[in-house]
Amino acid sequence: MQKDRAVNVLGGQLHPCSVDPMTGYFRDGHCNTCAEDAGSHTVCAVMTAEFLAYSKYVGNDLSTPRPGLRFPGLKPGDQWCLCALRFLQAHDEGCAPKVQLESTHARALEVVALDILEQHKAG
Repeated sequence: MQKDRAVNVLGGQLHPCSVDPMTGYFRDGHCNTCAEDAGSHTVCAVMTAEFLAYSKYVGNDLSTPRPGLRFPGLKPGDQWCLCALRFLQAHDEGCAPKVQLESTHARALEVVALDILEQHKAG
């Protein structure tokens, strides 16, 4: 798999999202992506209890560990490369997590407008 250029939504170099827990489609700590990443795991999101409950409700339980999949289970405050469509869905439902813009891959803009990402910018 060939990684896309590591550029963030602001046009700069893609910053790390998280190494604890280790995140990313490539599990390299960055929200890197490629053509094979059908889910576009490109939004560096800061987990909240509200978002984790919402994600579980819509069928994607992110809080339960799955060691066989190298997935530790997430808790509020963890940063994670979230699927762009899931982020947009949570935004539309009023429970989107905060976003680290410098760590969010530019390909997220194919799904989520920059002004929406900026509304949820982490402080």
